[in-house]
Amino acid sequence: MTTLGAMLAELGFSNDRVTFSDTGTPDVENLYSRLGSSGPHLMFAGHTDVVPVGDAGAWTQDPFTAEIVDGEMYGRGAVDMKGGIACFVSALARLIERKGVPEGSVSLLITGDEEGPSVNGTEKLLAYAKAKGESWDAAVVGEPTNPNQMGDMIKIGRRGSLSGTLRVDGVQGHVAYPHLADNPLPGLITLAGALLDPPLDAGNERFPPSNLEITSIDTGNTATNVIPAHTTARFNIRFNDIWTAETLADELRGRLERAANETGLRAGRDRLRYSVEFDDRSSPSFLTRDNALIEALSAAVAEATGKTPALSTTGGTSDARFIKNYCPVVEFGLVGKTMHMVDERVALSDLESLTGIYELFLQRWFTNAGAR
Repeated sequence: MTTLGAMLAELGFSNDRVTFSDTGTPDVENLYSRLGSSGPHLMFAGHTDVVPVGDAGAWTQDPFTAEIVDGEMYGRGAVDMKGGIACFVSALARLIERKGVPEGSVSLLITGDEEGPSVNGTEKLLAYAKAKGESWDAAVVGEPTNPNQMGDMIKIGRRGSLSGTLRVDGVQGHVAYPHLADNPLPGLITLAGALLDPPLDAGNERFPPSNLEITSIDTGNTATNVIPAHTTARFNIRFNDIWTAETLADELRGRLERAANETGLRAGRDRLRYSVEFDDRSSPSFLTRDNALIEALSAAVAEATGKTPALSTTGGTSDARFIKNYCPVVEFGLVGKTMHMVDERVALSDLESLTGIYELFLQRWFTNAGAR
């Protein structure tokens, strides 16, 4: 944050570095910087924290020295998303040098808690800034949105995310005497099947179908001759705007309740004993409908790359889920092929391309916003 803050100060930004804390989570330093004092007001949002390097010995270059090899810069966070932040700051610096400071305001909202718990980062920083009187007309998040080449895709929304834990209780016993025990695993298979089938929906014009994935099944049983007393399954659903977290949870509870009476895998057994809990920190789905924002970015991408970007809602969650409560938000950044991987890297030509796109976007957005 120190280096970034110094670069922004040279461009005329005022910097506010603030650390947030919460029980059971690490303290996180964040940065809010603003240039200008009047509207229209554009926010750029991003994060400087990164995922772990994994097996450092598997990297061909040091993950934290930004080595350049054959026209590519290697390093953890090069794509996700320190590169995107650098491109936006460079684009703004070029614009100021060539045409002067935009007629309005630009702010950068930079967190160190996007890859982590996301407790002491963007959500709190937005509330902090709003309490100080800040408001925004639009926002761009610099996440790596392009699947293969620069200009492929702009994110104009995101699916929601809901996680849950399903537990089935049985009676522990010896596998040779199953009549004296009650194996919870066949019941779990029945309930898991009810969660998965039928499909939750078929999707719609802007969103793909909602998708439920079972991510773990655990009995805590290390013995092969013991029927376990209970078993749990974890699952996650990425859902579209057909659902809210509440209506989706109700649908899944109904499926489980109906399936609990099925005895196909438990002949002669009583009704399944189960419980299901949903995580408190779910993420809602959202769709941005600000045509002026979307068109300004799409036009900038087309002018710089010659491509018409797809407008997508695919992928995981991002901090845009917090920003959408304050202003319209879109996402556009680098090519994401190597993010989170060993040898994460970005082509220098892509860094230059993204800088050019951001500069064109800044010109278009402020021109159009000033005319409205």
